[in-house]
Amino acid sequence: MVQKPAKNTSTKVWFVGAGPGDPELITVKGHNLVKNADVLIYAGSLVNPALVAGSGAAVKLDSWGMHLDDIVDTMVQHAQASKNVVRLHSGDPSLYGAIVEQIEKLEERGVAVEIVPGVSSLFAAAAALRTQLTLRGVSESVIVTRPAGKTLKEDQIGKFSRLNSTIVVFLGTEKLGEITKKLACPKDTPAAVVYHASWPDQKIVRGTVADITAKAKDAGIEHTALLLVGGVVGTKKKGHVPSYLYS
Repeated sequence: MVQKPAKNTSTKVWFVGAGPGDPELITVKGHNLVKNADVLIYAGSLVNPALVAGSGAAVKLDSWGMHLDDIVDTMVQHAQASKNVVRLHSGDPSLYGAIVEQIEKLEERGVAVEIVPGVSSLFAAAAALRTQLTLRGVSESVIVTRPAGKTLKEDQIGKFSRLNSTIVVFLGTEKLGEITKKLACPKDTPAAVVYHASWPDQKIVRGTVADITAKAKDAGIEHTALLLVGGVVGTKKKGHVPSYLYS
């Protein structure tokens, strides 16, 4: 029997990874915290509504559009009132989760923080593609990155694409054309775009560096997707060497 978390008496906020979308892909610990929260502050449409609905929190706040100081003030107020406060982020909070600035402000005000990891959308995308991100003879490394934009002056996508590694690009669906132009790997390198990995409306588009942008556009994918590039994405894994584990 799962024990209900004790009432918060230590002035703490829990940062919980909600997983990629499928509400069953949250961790058991994360699920228990969400279910028994007094206050739930969640990351808008990126978090499955089923998780929000399943929480017993008396206070449920969508953080979309809220200012950082307002979010922190709310967490501090309830944590200091000995409430179980859960800050629910999509995927895993450590990947583009913008949690450090929240944690710094909370700690400045005497509120402790504990982080519960989540299943990242990059792993849900790999599962959807039925592949592994590292594969002997094909790719020994994974590079997680994002394109330049409003909050990033210059990216290193071109440099990374010369390293013969699997590349996973977050926050770049609206810039697929720009991204693929920067890629220095061969144009026939396999590529895939996975929209809403693990959600009911998940879409998978496969192609190459040369045509993945057009294919994603034809599929109507304009946001909330990951771009994966590398030999592990292809339906045939050229150069794959069987693992020693099973030899």
